[in-house]
Amino acid sequence: MSTRDGFAHGVPYWIAGTHPDPERALAFYGGLFGWEADDRGDYVSCSLRGRDVAGLVPGDAAAWRTHIWVDDAEATAERAAAAGGRIVTEPFDLAGFGRLVVLADPGGAVFAAAQPGEHRGAQLVNEPNAWAMSALVMPDPDAAEAFYGSVFGWQADSFAMGDVEVVMWRLPGFVGGEPEQPVPRDLVATGFPGEEPGWSVDFWVDDMDATVARVPELGGAVLDGPHDLPIGRQTRVADPQGATFSVTRIGA
Repeated sequence: MSTRDGFAHGVPYWIAGTHPDPERALAFYGGLFGWEADDRGDYVSCSLRGRDVAGLVPGDAAAWRTHIWVDDAEATAERAAAAGGRIVTEPFDLAGFGRLVVLADPGGAVFAAAQPGEHRGAQLVNEPNAWAMSALVMPDPDAAEAFYGSVFGWQADSFAMGDVEVVMWRLPGFVGGEPEQPVPRDLVATGFPGEEPGWSVDFWVDDMDATVARVPELGGAVLDGPHDLPIGRQTRVADPQGATFSVTRIGA
């Protein structure tokens, strides 16, 4: 378990799910993870034991979006454009949450960069029923590594997981997680080669079988798994409105 009160420039620090019906989404995630909600206008902030874990917002397409902490939203947008990315939405202010810009990397994967305000991001990470990591599917891993290295200073290490070459992005100097966790503490994201670019989110769970059984009961769908990983077991699922994510059980 890790409790947080802020992150650092270049570190993914928050996730928000866009859904046509945020209340329906809240019912699903509340039933699956035990989240409670604090309604902040159009933005619903979800919490676990009174600490923020994720956001839910209205939107036409159901999807989870990863937010990366930056010191300057405008400067980040300029760096992203110069590195071959695209500005999807120009920098804008979101009350209580800071100044955001929505970007796409050279492969087309969309994410947000945020200059935080009062809201400091996820206050619980790396524990059951909370967000643990975001992963990027990359049509061109070399281009992705160059882009995120240029914009955020990420350094890429690779290792083979079966037939797949997995990228571990690390940000030197960042200290996250806990000393006993199974990955380096400066790890900020992972990446996998694939044809459909996009950022995905992963939540830890303490009982994979019970979680997988609850998903269809709550109106969601199990897409793939459970399957074994070097660090545990993982399953890919979709919520009732089609937003996809993974759940991981660490350990045997």
